[in-house]
Amino acid sequence: MKKSTLLIAAFLCIASYATAQYKYEWKVVMEHPATPVKNQAKTGTCWCFATTSFIESELIRMGKGEHDLSEMFIVRKNYNRRIDDNYLRLGKGNVNPGSLAHMHIWVMENYGLMPEEVYNGINYNSPTHNHDDLSTYVKKLSEVSVEMKKRIPQEIIEGTLDAYLGKLPEKFMYRGKEYTPESFRESLGLKASDYVELTSFTHHPFYKQVPLEVPDNWDHALFYNVPLDEMMAIIDNAIKTGYTVAWDGDISEVGYAFNHEIALNTKENVKAMKQIEKRITEEPVTQESRQEGYENFTTVDDHLEHITGIVTDQEGVKYYKTKNSWGTERNGSGYHYMSENFVKAKTISILVHKNSIPKAIKAKLGIK
Repeated sequence: MKKSTLLIAAFLCIASYATAQYKYEWKVVMEHPATPVKNQAKTGTCWCFATTSFIESELIRMGKGEHDLSEMFIVRKNYNRRIDDNYLRLGKGNVNPGSLAHMHIWVMENYGLMPEEVYNGINYNSPTHNHDDLSTYVKKLSEVSVEMKKRIPQEIIEGTLDAYLGKLPEKFMYRGKEYTPESFRESLGLKASDYVELTSFTHHPFYKQVPLEVPDNWDHALFYNVPLDEMMAIIDNAIKTGYTVAWDGDISEVGYAFNHEIALNTKENVKAMKQIEKRITEEPVTQESRQEGYENFTTVDDHLEHITGIVTDQEGVKYYKTKNSWGTERNGSGYHYMSENFVKAKTISILVHKNSIPKAIKAKLGIK
């Protein structure tokens, strides 16, 4: 009986060990307020949701209170711009839904902003965003326009956008006052010149504004190029001095496991794990390995998110608390934690307030 009891106990111990779950524990170093998580749903507009969230946190930081801004106002104006760009490039432009953070800032500067309650951009029978049909029509209209060698009549463009996103009001009431999109932006005190984008790649010189060769940079904007350690110092300094960061990078990685609310620079398929049973070993990152990932296309530009804080795990490893735009219905809190190594390896670019850049780096870049 004693022998049998010992065997059963040993079996239970082994079974328990086999199903053990490793739990990453987070200690907040610093984090900043952000508005509630939204759901981009069936759209390729992460760039707009991430940057809108970043701007909403900026407004909180500036003492302007909490505002829910319209993503679809920005998306609509972005479509107008890129349709024209594609025509002038003889159909060689990019009329797909994806874009980058600075394109949000461009629309804000040139057209203003709207509150979500005024323009939610859903003019079809769906509780959430769905741009499958809209994207198809925009692409087909753009192709026909190039074939005909005639710009699409503005009435057709606006009619298509109206049908899916709803008509844009020229003026609107918000919190007891009347605004235009431009006067609303002015009332918030936002200036496009305050925001800059940075990257870190060695095929261009450092401390210069350089092109970023990714498809979503369809307007061929220039980015400040800095060494990897300085890019990371900019992210850290932003968080430590009260700012947040709009992040653009690669999530098509086995270590990006949003189902586990974690992103690690690893070769282990964390995404496919039902549960994490042990601490995951990460791959080290250098400027050279980062460049190799970019040049062999294993690091690509496919998602934008909003970094709102820094945490450490129980081993003291640094992570960045990151707000996504996939809702919370199936995605827990809507936040996850990207390790420092993951951010080093998989960042394509960042958008920050220029005053969040360390003074020494800012001077090297000639930013005033």
